[in-house]
Amino acid sequence: MPNTYTQIHIQFVFAVKYRDRVIAKEWKDDFYKYISGIVQHYNHKLLAINGMQDHVHIFIGMRPTQSVADLMQDIKAGSSKWINEHRLVRGRFEWQEGYGAFSYGASQIEDVIRYIDNQEEHHRRKSFKEEYIDFLQKFKVDYDERFVLQEPI
Repeated sequence: MPNTYTQIHIQFVFAVKYRDRVIAKEWKDDFYKYISGIVQHYNHKLLAINGMQDHVHIFIGMRPTQSVADLMQDIKAGSSKWINEHRLVRGRFEWQEGYGAFSYGASQIEDVIRYIDNQEEHHRRKSFKEEYIDFLQKFKVDYDERFVLQEPI
């Protein structure tokens, strides 16, 4: 699109269904590369990706050619298909319904990248649910705690 200039930086956070801890260290790098490929396929810029066994953080410089909802649908559908086709988990892999999407200004980019890169250290002090609720509160997102995260079964 000629003469279209944007600066849209969004951190996405989404969880494995029931927050099962199934994203294994042995294949997570390949998994993140696959997700990176999805992001790049749609001409967005991947700034950072990391997570834990039960959730993923992705920080993206988004282009205005695709909606947030469509991008997340493509990432979640494509990545769950990749896990299932490679039979990396017992049973069928699924993402939990929904996601968090939080926007940032240019001056915050390095801090967000550092935060995502240090997920393992961060989660020694705080659970994923605590982290997620902190995001919702920090960004003043109205939410019903009954529906924030499905509890493990």
